[in-house]
Amino acid sequence: MFERPQGGERAVLVHLNLHTGFDEESLEEFKELTVSSGAEPVAVVTGSRTVPHPRYFVGTGKAEEIKEVVLENEADVVLFDHDLSPVQERNLEALLQCQVLDRTGLILDIFAQRARSHEGQLQVELAQLRHLSTRLVRGWTHLERQKGGIGLRGPGETQLETDRRLIGHRIRTLKSRLEKVQRQREQGRRARKKAEVPTVSLVGYTNAGKSTLFNNLTNAKVYAADQLFATLDPTLRRIKLPAGFPVVLADTVGFIRQLPHDLVAAFRSTLKETQDADLLLHVVDASSDEREDNMDQVNLVLDEIGAENRPQLLVYNKIDLLDGVSPRIDRDEAGIPIRVWVSALTGEGLDLLHEALAERVSTDMIHHTLSIPASAGKLHARLFEAGAVNEDEIQETGGWMMNVTLRRADWDSLVKYEAVDQYIVDNQASLQLAAEAQAQ
Repeated sequence: MFERPQGGERAVLVHLNLHTGFDEESLEEFKELTVSSGAEPVAVVTGSRTVPHPRYFVGTGKAEEIKEVVLENEADVVLFDHDLSPVQERNLEALLQCQVLDRTGLILDIFAQRARSHEGQLQVELAQLRHLSTRLVRGWTHLERQKGGIGLRGPGETQLETDRRLIGHRIRTLKSRLEKVQRQREQGRRARKKAEVPTVSLVGYTNAGKSTLFNNLTNAKVYAADQLFATLDPTLRRIKLPAGFPVVLADTVGFIRQLPHDLVAAFRSTLKETQDADLLLHVVDASSDEREDNMDQVNLVLDEIGAENRPQLLVYNKIDLLDGVSPRIDRDEAGIPIRVWVSALTGEGLDLLHEALAERVSTDMIHHTLSIPASAGKLHARLFEAGAVNEDEIQETGGWMMNVTLRRADWDSLVKYEAVDQYIVDNQASLQLAAEAQAQ
């Protein structure tokens, strides 16, 4: 029996290679996670095993080595770049006499620090409680109050059982609250769908520059910093592309290797913005040596949340860190933009991104100039209700000259029920003919 140690800021990192070779990239990312959490890495212990040890995850000899490193560096916490079982975590804390946290626990701690919105805080707490519920194992003396003997018997329920029951109740409460928030978000999505406003969702590996890009595209003030998981809370902004039609941009949480399943489950309602998006802007750190692997990791998470079939436009960001690379649009054989090279920090290439984004979204958009007679006032009103009007000018005849942009499905509906196609005047000759016809 032991009292669970409290955490601190001085951290010893443990990274085992469970395969052949040494995964240096994963270790460097784990160091960044540690710094992002506010801890100070004071030592790193590495090793290699074929399979994890059932008692300590590492072998008994390596566990003793970690203990010596903890004592030498006066460390407060040991962080494992792996997922530990509850028993392994308890055994390591008993041996090392300091707090032990696995990769999932560390990421949850970072998320808890960064969540600002009510929804984000609910999501993080739910993920934490789900993780904690697996950690309530015997050996936590402050959770065990039932004693034996005359006058020492408990009320029939151990504190461990009480905590399990309370955690279960809290999880159900959080799920209920999140369902309410999710219904509110769903209403917003339905309203955008009804108005036929396309949604473009920014996705990418954490620290790829999504929030900086989002701020530059929308003039928003989303927090952005050179650290992992700088922002968690989803932000939506409406912008107009060069062609004149509106889109909604959604900034979402960054992805990472081995993103904890509890977090993916808790953030599923937030990630639904990505799942339902008309287009994904996949932001890539072009200066990173691991950019291809990071892109694969993002696509794995997209598969997990059911967004693998969403069309993507790659945005290679941070070209200001590369020599000899200038802003450009890469196109496929059909001339469709597939990749844009930009710098969100300096603003280089953002005009090209607007151009490529307009092309990709406008493939399902209809653009027309219409000469609407005064007798078609109902159609005039419907075009405004659909948010399709770019320009509207009253003519001498009492009708309207309108420049409109709307989704193909919306246009087809207007053709079917309002015969809107008869009012098309997309060139100067047509405009003249329409004016003469109305004058007669």
